Amino acid sequence: MVTMAQRRPLAAARPLRDWLAAGVLALVVLATRGIWFGDPVAEFDEQLYSLVGWRMTQGDLPYVDLWDRKPFGLFAIFAAAHWVFGPEPIAYQALASLFAFAGAALVYALSRQLVDRATATVAGALYVMFMALYGSQSGQSEVFFMPLILAMLWLVRDWRRPDAARRALWAMALGGLALQVKYTVLPQCLFLGGFALYGRWRGGTTLAGLLKLSALFALLGLLPTVAVAAFYAAIGQFDAFWFANFVSFFERAPSEAGRLHPKLLVGAIPLAIPALGGLYAAFRLHAPRDWRTYGLYAGWALSVAASILLPATTYLYYLAAFAPAAVLLALPLLDRTSPARWVPALLLVSGALWLLDLPDRYDHSLSERRTERRLSDALAAYVGAERDCLYVFDGPAALYRTSESCLPTKYIYPDHLNNALERGSLGVSQPAEIRRILAARPGAIVTASKPVTEQCEECLELVNTAVAADYRPLTSAALHGRMITGWVRKDLAN
Repeated sequence: MVTMAQRRPLAAARPLRDWLAAGVLALVVLATRGIWFGDPVAEFDEQLYSLVGWRMTQGDLPYVDLWDRKPFGLFAIFAAAHWVFGPEPIAYQALASLFAFAGAALVYALSRQLVDRATATVAGALYVMFMALYGSQSGQSEVFFMPLILAMLWLVRDWRRPDAARRALWAMALGGLALQVKYTVLPQCLFLGGFALYGRWRGGTTLAGLLKLSALFALLGLLPTVAVAAFYAAIGQFDAFWFANFVSFFERAPSEAGRLHPKLLVGAIPLAIPALGGLYAAFRLHAPRDWRTYGLYAGWALSVAASILLPATTYLYYLAAFAPAAVLLALPLLDRTSPARWVPALLLVSGALWLLDLPDRYDHSLSERRTERRLSDALAAYVGAERDCLYVFDGPAALYRTSESCLPTKYIYPDHLNNALERGSLGVSQPAEIRRILAARPGAIVTASKPVTEQCEECLELVNTAVAADYRPLTSAALHGRMITGWVRKDLAN
């Protein structure tokens, strides 16, 4: 029989074990993300988010001065990071690492509903590694919105709690913040909101009560977006906000590859193995400790898949959002109390580390930042803060900040003006905007040897003609598997 005196040390040891798990997860975050600290070109999209965020600290506004269709909240995160820590990429990379740790801690907490601390620690570590594997190793939007969604899942997971209604309200408020990071989380918000309402129904809430609660959930979820819309309306820029956030998304042309293209299906294999393996283990090898909780995780995983497939064109890095779902589904397979003991966990961790190949990625990151610096230093002598702006037709958007150049257009992300899928979705003609930029005679132009996406042929021809007539090559360097060339205007080079 265990006495009260014996129970006290056991209870005291629990927080210590949780702190040890937190320490392990912090080390995994640092090991998998630290190698990109200071790399301004670690990924593509975050270069735009950083540029917009930095310019916000100088007084520019998204949608008005710099265009993109991402929610205001995402740019506000980057603006806050740059306002506190300065213009360098380490500002948002350090903040993103804190978000990554929060996500890992939440995966750990959610896993503890089904497995012991050791297995939950492995689950949290796998979350961090899978996120990095799918491009969220630096500052992609997934690393910022996933902790908010995971916190929602944590809050609504048990409808039998006496404080379940209050927790559901907090969850919907977090969902509203997540929507202001990326709108495609909507299916997850709807699922978790629906589950919370189901819990209230099981708890005896009347139909009238459920309708009132639904309205309150919707109000909380929409409140951050409504607040941003009200701000833009107050400054007379509501139309710019509305078009960028809610019109342009539907006017973007779909890729011919569609949503479930072969590259995506092959790329999903590292996530499909633990997810499907966990489902098989749950039904055939090692049943979960709590089927209700596991069923909730499985239902949420379907809503994550719906979020990923919501856009007409699906990119591989979108799969980072499925990392926590895959890990939670894998818990019956990972559970060290199962007949297989530690074998599946060791295999999955080893596989993730092999795919990440951190030493090789570290070498690539060092090479990338040296290349970006070489390009930036060469271009900086020919561009200015007020005139002779740099124009990056295709290449790293980070060059605008690092070369200290003025911006030649509000459509500053290269993909917006060179991507054929963006035709008709910007509110302006791509060729017409490029003609306007070229007429202003940029001091330098940056091009790439091969495109990342389907190109606007007329736009490419305009730039090639201008480069051939008025520019000479200044420098070229390999970056992300492409040759990036900087061209300087001939009259400046003489």
